[in-house]
Amino acid sequence: MAESPKSPQTPGFFGRLREDLAVALRRDPAARSRVEVLLGYSGMHALWAHRLTHRLWQRDGLKVLARLVSQFARFLTGVEIHPGATIGRRVFIDHGMGVVIGETATVGNDVLIYHGVTLGGTGASHGLRHPTVEDDVLLGAGAKLLGPITIGRGSAVGANAVVLTDAPPHSLITGVPAVVRPRVHRQVP
Repeated sequence: MAESPKSPQTPGFFGRLREDLAVALRRDPAARSRVEVLLGYSGMHALWAHRLTHRLWQRDGLKVLARLVSQFARFLTGVEIHPGATIGRRVFIDHGMGVVIGETATVGNDVLIYHGVTLGGTGASHGLRHPTVEDDVLLGAGAKLLGPITIGRGSAVGANAVVLTDAPPHSLITGVPAVVRPRVHRQVP
């Protein structure tokens, strides 16, 4: 599951940067070089900005600054990640435009997110109101995961699926509303 920024296993700034660049080169066949990813990948830029805003969000008196920085990052990248969201390591947002990740969402490690994905809330209740996405999950383009649901490890959510219920590990989730089935060919995304 997602690691806290102060976890002893978490590499430093440059270690995370190298890890992020390697993940983009591994996940995106169109990526030609580390420099291209560093300078031209909006999904990476959004994740890097989120690391900063998340740290600000956790400090007393800096929530407004965190929101302002996150909105500026949204303006630049087309990706909206609330500073309160928890994002794991080696997450890759491919193309990025239109991705929305809500305040109480948790994204595990090694998750692949395509453009247009929403990890959104339902209603105006307080507390947990956004999805939890466990490790090694693929979220297809345009998928909408709504409410305090959990998508189990190793699952794949199909493009444009609307997911309103939990899915156990190694599920294939497709349709509107989404239907959960066992994932026959388990392959890490």
